[in-house]
Amino acid sequence: MKLTDEDCLAETLEFTRKFQPREAPLEVLRRNRLGGDTPPVRLPQGRDRVVAGVGVRVFTPDRVDGVYLHVHGGGWSFGSADGQDERLWRLAEEARLAVVSVEYRLAPEHPFPAAPDDCETVARWLAEHAEAEFGTSRLLIGGESAGAHLSVLTLLRVPGVFRATNLVFGAYDLSKGTPSQQLFTPGMTAEQRRDPAISPLFADLTGLPPTRIVVGTEDPLLDDSLSLAQRWKAPVQLTVVAGAMHGFTLYPLTVTERELRRERDFLAGSAL
Repeated sequence: MKLTDEDCLAETLEFTRKFQPREAPLEVLRRNRLGGDTPPVRLPQGRDRVVAGVGVRVFTPDRVDGVYLHVHGGGWSFGSADGQDERLWRLAEEARLAVVSVEYRLAPEHPFPAAPDDCETVARWLAEHAEAEFGTSRLLIGGESAGAHLSVLTLLRVPGVFRATNLVFGAYDLSKGTPSQQLFTPGMTAEQRRDPAISPLFADLTGLPPTRIVVGTEDPLLDDSLSLAQRWKAPVQLTVVAGAMHGFTLYPLTVTERELRRERDFLAGSAL
């Protein structure tokens, strides 16, 4: 396992060790989208739409080389398509991508398979309409945490549509049964959660596109990413960030800026 960003390990580890996650009711997490202290900024460049019955938030820069289907994180139970406007608009402009972020239904009100159904619906809509809507049929997909998990499920459900995928600290084996996984799959046993339709780590990954997999060394989901990288059949760029915790890209760190730049370069290059 080759590590990146060891030159700023001291800064990253200090933040990771001092970080104190705050417990908050689900309604607070949802109000603040990604669990911060205040709701995120909604930019005027974001446009809310409904496609095939599913809400999306769309960012379209002046030049569009490809379309990135973004799937937000939040443990399948919070987060939103408008929770990262500033980051997604920056990505859209710098990578020359139209970004379409999915407002998928959330657990526990809408457990599996509601979220992957919504992501599949938008993916199929893009496959049919991207050329007319954005002037290109070059499609990419990716997301963070639960969004990375849903991105792989979407690839399995809609094969042959996406050119590349960007998977950031995702969960790919749901048989572990964490609290958020149980909200997403209520009443299921560990063996049932090993179903490849739920845990893509156990799926046949043949035919999936090249991918970039990102995870930190201090992330409890580190093994998920390492195992997925080993099983992925197509070319894989594995980035293991020294000292980084789960969700590190949400915080103002040196490794965050580096990761966002690497993400931009990968997606921009994959769209060409």
